[in-house]
Amino acid sequence: MEEHYRYDGMPLEVIRQLTAWGHRVDVVWPGSSLVSVSDAVGTGSHDAWVLKTVSGGPGLTLLEAAAAVGLTTVNDARSIRGVRDKVLAAAIGTARGLPMPRTYAAARPESLAEIPEAEFPLVVKPADGSSGRAVRLVSSPDRLAGLRAELAGEGMLIAQPYVANSGVDLKVYCVGGELYATERSSPLHPEEPVRERRVALSAEVGRIVAEAGAVYGLDLYGVDVLLGPDGPVIVDVNDFPSFRQVPDAAARVGRAVLELARRGPNGAGAGATAMVPALARARVAEQVPARTGESR
Repeated sequence: MEEHYRYDGMPLEVIRQLTAWGHRVDVVWPGSSLVSVSDAVGTGSHDAWVLKTVSGGPGLTLLEAAAAVGLTTVNDARSIRGVRDKVLAAAIGTARGLPMPRTYAAARPESLAEIPEAEFPLVVKPADGSSGRAVRLVSSPDRLAGLRAELAGEGMLIAQPYVANSGVDLKVYCVGGELYATERSSPLHPEEPVRERRVALSAEVGRIVAEAGAVYGLDLYGVDVLLGPDGPVIVDVNDFPSFRQVPDAAARVGRAVLELARRGPNGAGAGATAMVPALARARVAEQVPARTGESR
């Protein structure tokens, strides 16, 4: 777990839940402590490694080391890399037929000036960004030129044509094969505040989100969806998100981690490969919350 999440409710609540169920949980702080890789990874003393990290954080290297020696990782380390890098995520999703905006990538902000004017307005953000950091809505080529100095320190950038929408983002969480939909204000529309809240999940969006899990090989994940004029569009995929508004989230995530640990390294990373059953469970999840503290 990275320092950024030291006081974050979700990983701490999952740790407390697993401990209450009688499991031993060791926490590693890769960004601020000396880690004996030989002892931590080389001995294989843990049933599963779970990562809660910022994009570009050192934790992913440890997770990849655990996967390389045959240990179970949550999510699969290769799958995490595939969504953390937004250039890679766009390439994979587009090639596999997911509904995603056209994506441009540039290592230097001045290269974005080559994007045709017809593509504006653009959404520009760092390729390794997370939690809505440094996302900008750019209305015109002139406005883009004025942001060059500001964008220069962001590293690799991606730019996508803006998808017209109501100003509300739809976020769908997948936990243990069940899908939970919420909506909240888009970071591009702060003037229309909407607190995150549970909403009904349509069959179309559920199918797309389940398919995204299968494409990227994720077991615990979240997908940001915009309802555009031509239908749902995926604008971001997150491994191990906050799971806000998921009922009894700590217990659900804890059970999912235990199940992945039980299945072993060959079972993790399956994602939502059985999409039709996942959608059936998603509809049940909207109606029948799990009992508090329920475990298996």
